[in-house]
Amino acid sequence: MPYRGWTKHATRATTVHELAIWKQWSDAGIGIPCGMVAGVDIDIVDDASLADRLQALAFGMLGETPAIRIGQYPKRMLVYRTAMPFKGIKAHPLEILSQGQQFVAYAIHPGTGRPYEWPMRSLADLTLAELPTITEAQAHAFIEQTLAMLPEGMRPARLDQGQHVITEQALQPAPFQSVSDLIGTPEAIQDALRYIVNADLPYDDWVRVGMAIKGALGEAGANLFFDWSASSVKNVPAATERAWASFHPMVIGAGTIYHLAQKHGWRPDTAIILNPANKHPGQHPAALLLQKMPRSPVSVPAEDAPPFLDGPEWHVTDLDGVLGLLVDYMVTTATRPQPILAVGNALCALGALMGRRYRTETDVRSNLYVVGVADSGSGKNHSREVVIDLLFRAGLKKFLGGNRIASGAGLLRAIHDHPAILFQQDEFGMFLQAAADRKRSPKHITDILDLMTELYSSSSTVFLGPEYAMPDKKGRQDINQPCLCIYGTTTPTLFWSALKSANVTDGSLARFLIMKTQDDYPETNGAGALREPSEELVAALAIIAQNGSSGEGNVQGTTTGPETAVDPQVVPMLPDAWERFSALNRQVTALLRRTRGSQFSPILARAWENAAKVALIRAVSADPVHPVIRDADALWAIALVRYSINTFIADVERFVADNQTEQNHKRVLGIIQGTGSKGITQRDLSRRTQFMDRRQRQEVIQSLLDGGQIVGESRPSRTQPSLVYRVP
Repeated sequence: MPYRGWTKHATRATTVHELAIWKQWSDAGIGIPCGMVAGVDIDIVDDASLADRLQALAFGMLGETPAIRIGQYPKRMLVYRTAMPFKGIKAHPLEILSQGQQFVAYAIHPGTGRPYEWPMRSLADLTLAELPTITEAQAHAFIEQTLAMLPEGMRPARLDQGQHVITEQALQPAPFQSVSDLIGTPEAIQDALRYIVNADLPYDDWVRVGMAIKGALGEAGANLFFDWSASSVKNVPAATERAWASFHPMVIGAGTIYHLAQKHGWRPDTAIILNPANKHPGQHPAALLLQKMPRSPVSVPAEDAPPFLDGPEWHVTDLDGVLGLLVDYMVTTATRPQPILAVGNALCALGALMGRRYRTETDVRSNLYVVGVADSGSGKNHSREVVIDLLFRAGLKKFLGGNRIASGAGLLRAIHDHPAILFQQDEFGMFLQAAADRKRSPKHITDILDLMTELYSSSSTVFLGPEYAMPDKKGRQDINQPCLCIYGTTTPTLFWSALKSANVTDGSLARFLIMKTQDDYPETNGAGALREPSEELVAALAIIAQNGSSGEGNVQGTTTGPETAVDPQVVPMLPDAWERFSALNRQVTALLRRTRGSQFSPILARAWENAAKVALIRAVSADPVHPVIRDADALWAIALVRYSINTFIADVERFVADNQTEQNHKRVLGIIQGTGSKGITQRDLSRRTQFMDRRQRQEVIQSLLDGGQIVGESRPSRTQPSLVYRVP
């Protein structure tokens, strides 16, 4: 059975929960995710002597690893650890498995029918520190040397994408416009040459690289060329020196070297100066001007970049108080634990319980709108069931709205009956699809979304009910400081197909926090750890709903009726927390100025307010009697909102479309993006885009190619080259 999301194990430690589940998979093999670990795969089938020599070369260049796996001798895998994870290198019959790849450690070999063997030391008996460390540069150098050792018939005619292959077309001068573009620096040229392998290049290619080095550095590049040339077994030092003396480049130089190196994985360090024209002795001419400019901690990204918020990572379950108890109960009793969805639902539930009873110094309230986004079968429903059960146990069922909102009038009636209320809505994407379609949906459905928008902004004032002309209707019904909390769950497909750009621009969705799971199918917890909730949790929910056990705040005022004025308890914010919010405000303001009038402006404009709501809820959950917004509350709340906004912006760019053509473009681009750096073959792309006919597919692909959003390249295979598309 395929193990979805296995790559997460390359970036974090395995949890005790996962180990407990894996113990139940008695027939499963054991694989090693690469990244911090790298595997040198020597896939030599018929020549044991050559395989031994390649292993000896690896020991000499990379270190003598004690971890050698044998499946079908003389093939073997040598296991190392990496100084920094890097992209794998494939040059059949040799391969270095690294980031995004895996290998089998313990299982039955499909060819021999016997278990994989570890003749020196078993990988299970080794610590990571006992493996020799290799770098990306060492890996490339090793591949270069091994290619030179292979017999002519065994060498690949061309290496796979991302590796070192130089063609006549690639070696043409890069399209630079200035003579200064031909000049390079020794540091940059030397660094770039590491990515241009000289294992078995044709003479013409060898000459062109040499001329480019000389065009970049003049005679100062001689030693670099001699060293680079000497890396080939075909090198003749005397001939190399004669060739260097004969080079008189006019239109080829550093640009060609940089262009070739970048095509094969070179990403120059920002400290490396590529062009000596950019090097200034002493103080840079602009330094004085820069010193006079006011310094700002806000970094404004490039104009064409999405307006993502910067900041520290959000630690989902870094919680205390009632919020921590509630989220922990939701997660530990779930069949498929979904911490992010649990947090979103818990915040809404607590926001409703403390509604009209607490406020911040800036009069922000706890009314919160959250959409939990996860695929079907991922465990979206569990947290809703937990909330219903707990509120019934605590005698707080009056805070629960119905499972479905049938009309705008129905929503108003429910809030009028109980001004602080939580609605938990399944299939929220389907609801949005109907409520956002003003052309085809009836008014009583579209009114729901309009009322949600109005009620969100009325939490600190009086919501004035509608006036009716019909005599059989009641008079206007006002609601003083309504607290409507909404938690909806939906699948990504339903959610994004329901939206048009207008729904983003008009601000109706900007009020929602988008809580998208990071793992649609987490490890299952059997049938769920069924257990009774703790008395502490049930009692704590009641205390919050009563404004704290001390009775502080206008408790009586919140219970006398929807039109009665209330005076919520003020929750102060400590100085460190204020500084967090001030920094957020500066960053958001800079992004708003850059994105003025765009579809992202409404999303960014709500960042501060939503973060304040979350911080208020977290603070009250920690101490319902004497709550204060601490630095930890502000930091966690801002990180949560940052996660939500960045997720929303990325997915709006990727999915939201106003017509079928735009939707096809985004769906195809999303499919290609999902394959990462390896890309997708034309055949596989056709199979996965059956929602379009051939002509539509060709038009979309050509449009993406013309716009530079994807690139197409020929990639060799054992039979014939295949066309592969990937994002640049």
